[in-house]
Parts: sequence; C-alpha cells; structure tokens
Amino acid sequence: MSRRHQFLGGFLAYQMRLVQLQNMITGAAQMDGSILVVSAPDGPMPQTKEHILLARQVGNPFVSSLLVYHLWCAFLNKVDAVDDSELLELVEMELRELLNFYKFPGDEIPIVQGSALSALQGTNDELGRKAILKLMDAVDEYITDPGHGTVVTGRIKQGAIKIGEDIEILGLMQGGPLKTTVTGVEMFKKSLDHGQAGDNVGLLLRGLKRDEVQRGQVSQRG
Repeated sequence: MSRRHQFLGGFLAYQMRLVQLQNMITGAAQMDGSILVVSAPDGPMPQTKEHILLARQVGNPFVSSLLVYHLWCAFLNKVDAVDDSELLELVEMELRELLNFYKFPGDEIPIVQGSALSALQGTNDELGRKAILKLMDAVDEYITDPGHGTVVTGRIKQGAIKIGEDIEILGLMQGGPLKTTVTGVEMFKKSLDHGQAGDNVGLLLRGLKRDEVQRGQVSQRG
C-alpha cells in the first residue's frame, strides 16, 4: 500500500471515528444512566476508557428534571472463558481503579460477573440467568437528586400518586414508617403530574436521604 493510500485510509478511519463519537454523545445525552460492559478475558480496553470519560463528560449537567446521568453498574462479561479466579479479581480491581481515576465511585459501583452467552443459551444458570438478575437488581435502584431529596423507582400496584401528596415508606426499618411528600413524578424521562396503577415511575421524595431508603420497601398514602 502506498503512503498516499495509507494517509487516505487513516483519514477516513479518523473521520468515521468522529462520526461514531458524535453519535455516541448524541445518544448518551438522552439517557438517564448506563451499564459499563467489559470483557473478562481482555480487561479494560482503550475504548473502555473512552466510554467512561464520555459518561463523565455527559454526566455534568442534569439530563432531566429528576434523574442525573449515572453509571449504574458494570458487567464483567465472558467470565465463563476465564478459568483463573485470581485473573478475574485483577480485572475487577483494574476496572475499579479506572473508575476511580475518572472520579466515579469505583469502590462502590456494583460489578456483576457473568456471561451474556450463557444467559442466551441457558447453559450456565449461575453465570447466565442469575447474573442477569443481579444486573437488573443493580439497575433498579434509587437515585439521589442533590438538594431536593431522593428519587425512588418502582411500579405502582394500585391507585394513583400525585405531586404534593403525603406518603409513608414502609418495611425493612426500625422506628415506624417514614413520612415524606412527593415533589416530582417522572416516567420515561417525562415529568408528569401523577402516576397510576401499572406505571413504572420515579418519585422525587422531599427531605429523604439516600441511606434512609432501600430496595424492598413499599410506599402508601400517608
């Protein structure tokens, strides 16, 4: 290949990379959060660093009225292709250090180990179906909105909930129910004045701190 062809090939690859990056930024700016997927046999790659940096840059402003762009968790994929448990520990350690370097809470972000292929083929329940369920649990968490309260997510079982209503948080706590007020209702990145039975919603609850609520609790009108 001539130097001219090499230059043109490199230029076209660079141009394609710019288009891909622009598309990534456009798409990421519309999301509430992300799951970082890393290959266990390969570990963090150069594109892993790019995606983490992109998540950090896009995450500076508020994406919507309730939800801040957030790296929910990481999925260490293809674990079934790695026989050495110490190698898996090293890969996870490297990933956490990388997240910390880019100012994400690397020591706290859940990292789920599993195999997407096993989940699709049903060949290894522990690394397949159960790992995906753990991943879903990590995603289905509450999100804090600094200065305004805490956003909790879930499905409304019956009735309806409106902005301004007083509710109680029940279960998994000592000292009785927590009383709070709904100051925001959101579904699929749209702010609503109410939610009804069957809706998966995010509720902004006034005055609650993140560590005051946990998965498995329920709410009802106060």
